[in-house]
Amino acid sequence: MTNLSSLRPLTAAVAVALLAAFAVPVPTAHAQSGYGEVGSDSMRARRAKRLKELGKGEETKQQAEAAALYPEATRESPEAKAKGKGLKALQALQESFEKQDSAAVIAQADAIGADPDASAYEKAFAWQLAGNASADLGDEAKAADYFKRAIDANGLDNNSHYQVMYNLAVVQFGLDRHAEALATLDRFLAETKSDKPEYQAFRAGILANSGQGDAAAQIYADQLAKNPDDMKLRMNAVAAYQAADQFDKANALLAEAQQKGLLTESNQYRALYIGYINDDKDKEALAVIDDGVAKGVIQSSPELAKDLMVLAQKAYYAGSDADAVALYRRAAPMAADGEAYLNLARILQDQGKATEASAAAQSALDKGVKDPADARSILGQ
Repeated sequence: MTNLSSLRPLTAAVAVALLAAFAVPVPTAHAQSGYGEVGSDSMRARRAKRLKELGKGEETKQQAEAAALYPEATRESPEAKAKGKGLKALQALQESFEKQDSAAVIAQADAIGADPDASAYEKAFAWQLAGNASADLGDEAKAADYFKRAIDANGLDNNSHYQVMYNLAVVQFGLDRHAEALATLDRFLAETKSDKPEYQAFRAGILANSGQGDAAAQIYADQLAKNPDDMKLRMNAVAAYQAADQFDKANALLAEAQQKGLLTESNQYRALYIGYINDDKDKEALAVIDDGVAKGVIQSSPELAKDLMVLAQKAYYAGSDADAVALYRRAAPMAADGEAYLNLARILQDQGKATEASAAAQSALDKGVKDPADARSILGQ
């Protein structure tokens, strides 16, 4: 094997960060559990119906309890009712909201909020719509302010009150106010006693984006224990473990998924074999690649070529020229350039296989390399 000092470094690919990047999902900005997106047509229709019911006083206590989204909530839902000029003001506000006249909604809501005679319910209802309108206008900071006012007014029924609180946490997260988002969400969870998986997933997402990978990973692991076939949860747990530098745990989750036949996407396979490469388990990494290719999940691509080149370079430095040659031969045809062919040519030349080395060098020139002179020298030009 030629001394490395006589060879230009094989590829720069090995220096590239190999961690698979999986974004930890969080709720869509302004999503309201059970109600859809803030400002959506369905939500507008529900609010219009709700406002009419409140004005007529038609909703019974039994109906309210039956429709409770947070039946375990510790907060006692206040009587949510508007009347007189307050009801008319809210109806006018609702009309503006339904017309999606956001500027008018905000102006009307500010007027209601400044009215000393307005009830807590009237102010809270107005401010939540102002928050929705601000979000529609793309002013997240203002939306957060209005949502907080609606919560502080403490006049909405439990369903609306806690949906606004959850919305506030989502908006705060979108503004990168992670500490505030976590505090809001923790209050929401403490008061509603809700244990829905999506709320825990959101909390884990906040923690992960706050640099608290260990805590996020534990939440995902707990949820995964209850839903072992949920690949979204599994991949989030993997990402959280990777962020916390617990690569062995991330690899174990992915390996288990492979054994159970749960890996159905190329990025899932790549997360596992990159994890093995990072852990210097190159044979295991290649076995995962082969499994994914055999199942048709992993397709030939420049990205796969780069990953195979990393394995080839590691094999070369480990003294296994035969493995390096096999891997470069495999990577070269699908690579975006001719660097794999050039590295193959160097090793073949070192082995005294002049004809094969020349063929590889010519292929390198045909595909394009950074240093054509190196390939030409192998060709004797």
